[in-house]
Amino acid sequence: MKALVSGGGTGGHIFPALSIANEIRRRYPDASILFVGALGRMEMERVPAAGYEIKGLPVSGFDRKRPWRNVRVLWQLFKSMRMARDILNDFAPDIAIGVGGYASGPMLKAAQKRGIPTLIQEQNSYAGVTNKLLAEKAKVICVAYEGMERFFPADRIVMTGNPVRRNLLECTATREQAREAMGLDPGKRTILIVGGSLGARTVNNAIMSSLETIAAHPQVQVIWQSGKIYDDECRRALEASKAANVKQMAFVTNMDMAYRAADLVVSRAGASSISELQLLAKPAILVPSPNVAEDHQTKNAQALVDRSAAIMVRDVDAVEQLAATMLATVADDDLLASLSDNVARMALHHSAEAIVDQVEKIINHSNEK
Repeated sequence: MKALVSGGGTGGHIFPALSIANEIRRRYPDASILFVGALGRMEMERVPAAGYEIKGLPVSGFDRKRPWRNVRVLWQLFKSMRMARDILNDFAPDIAIGVGGYASGPMLKAAQKRGIPTLIQEQNSYAGVTNKLLAEKAKVICVAYEGMERFFPADRIVMTGNPVRRNLLECTATREQAREAMGLDPGKRTILIVGGSLGARTVNNAIMSSLETIAAHPQVQVIWQSGKIYDDECRRALEASKAANVKQMAFVTNMDMAYRAADLVVSRAGASSISELQLLAKPAILVPSPNVAEDHQTKNAQALVDRSAAIMVRDVDAVEQLAATMLATVADDDLLASLSDNVARMALHHSAEAIVDQVEKIINHSNEK
């Protein structure tokens, strides 16, 4: 099998892509797998670190606020389409898989023009523009939410869920063991705060402005992933406070332990994060990012709120409301149990396996022609 996997930009695209590739490799140890990402984006580091080859396209998103910059964006898109054709000539894949992100548009469009079958995976409850355009000629569209026929041809939609990092699901540590492994008090209620793979400005501001409030609740402890960009600022704010019950770090490398340690998670509402919360049955407060296409994180969060499976705090309200909401929630046993039960009911298990099942069907059908 020769599979091309394209997309990236954030961990929310990269982690599912790697999960799909790992499942292909598990079934077909001799498979050739090539990733195609966007130059300068995080996939160019994360994918090789996971043991896969990646090629980069000079593609970026359109600038809606400064339209004069889009002349350069269009030139990059034209150049990326030409490079995508060259990649297809050299690699000759059996299938092209798109997971969203800048590179997946030109790469999968080139594959479709060449007659190479394509599969797209839409992680969010509100489909992105690129995937809506690619869906017309895609063989299968794998989704994680109901009602996606609003965006895609109903006869090609398959409900698979979003693949998550396997190590999160395989962690066998108890809650107390996980807390000890992270240098925490094993007996204290624990809140995990994550702003996504790149950090979150508003979430960090909300925590920095509330450190004294958090310090006044010594029965609670906090794991605070601030993101690399905000690391220095957040560390200085913590050092200047009296919040000995807050452990701040730029990036949590052992997320399996962090999740296991937590009674409550505060997170953005990216699709991969939500899938992790569902599969791990974690109570959560979601703070959707407003800086994403079609405000899709709010729609992701609302899908959980409608089922009493999460609490949502709007980005504009986070500085005033987040700390009080999370401290009240982590102290409420009944609410934590209810959120955990309800979010677990939304989980779709074995997503990577289900997607690769579809990959096999597409390739087998193509070979029969």
